[in-house]
Amino acid sequence: MYKEKFDLSGRVAIVTGGSRGIGEAIAMALAEFGARVVLTSRKIEGLNAVKEKIEAAGGEALCIPAHVGKIESLQGVVDGAVEAYGTIDILVNNAATNPVFGSVTGCDQAAWDKIMDVNLKGVFFLTKAVGEVMLRNKKGSIINLSTEAAIRPTPGLGAYSISKAAIDSLTRVFAQEWGSSGIRVNGIAPGLVQTHFSQALWANEEVQKIATSRIALGRLAQPEEMACLAVFLASDASSFVTGTTILADGGGTLN
Repeated sequence: MYKEKFDLSGRVAIVTGGSRGIGEAIAMALAEFGARVVLTSRKIEGLNAVKEKIEAAGGEALCIPAHVGKIESLQGVVDGAVEAYGTIDILVNNAATNPVFGSVTGCDQAAWDKIMDVNLKGVFFLTKAVGEVMLRNKKGSIINLSTEAAIRPTPGLGAYSISKAAIDSLTRVFAQEWGSSGIRVNGIAPGLVQTHFSQALWANEEVQKIATSRIALGRLAQPEEMACLAVFLASDASSFVTGTTILADGGGTLN
């Protein structure tokens, strides 16, 4: 009975930023539990590599290149998923960017706009577009990737932290508006995860030492640990969970 709650067989999932890191791990995990996965990011080469991994493991995937920061390209992802599979059951808003590291006083308008276009504006409009499909079906699960920095601002990540704090609010707003239609909206807020995206932090020996010293578990997270949470939130195992963001920081905010 309980094992079946995690089964995603027959469901269709869109994963943005699905070519590497946390997005790749989530896509692989959803496929392993039976979902057909629509992978999207800017570059087709990375998407094809993940698609091959999914298929080699016995899963099914479709690649649709798109730039989350360019609103006009997002409808193509939704239309492509529906054309191929007839519906959308799961959306994972994972794609994000952070072109600057330093004080917010050094963040110019170009950097600010890029961060907000990808991390917030794109998520909002893709969620709306996918929501139209889910609202017709009266079901769906949306998962937004946030960060512990949205809760406890991290030096050097000011604008990024602000964009993700807005994502936490977006999660609650959509959860409240769409809950009565059977759509659940939740988030995952990782601590420092060892991915290419965060390499500038963990590859610096001094920064990594300071970071791990503040984490109760004494280590950095791995992408697969976020993927397991995504499977839980995407599946019926979390059928009474909505409007919440799960903090997965290894106890980093305890200190």
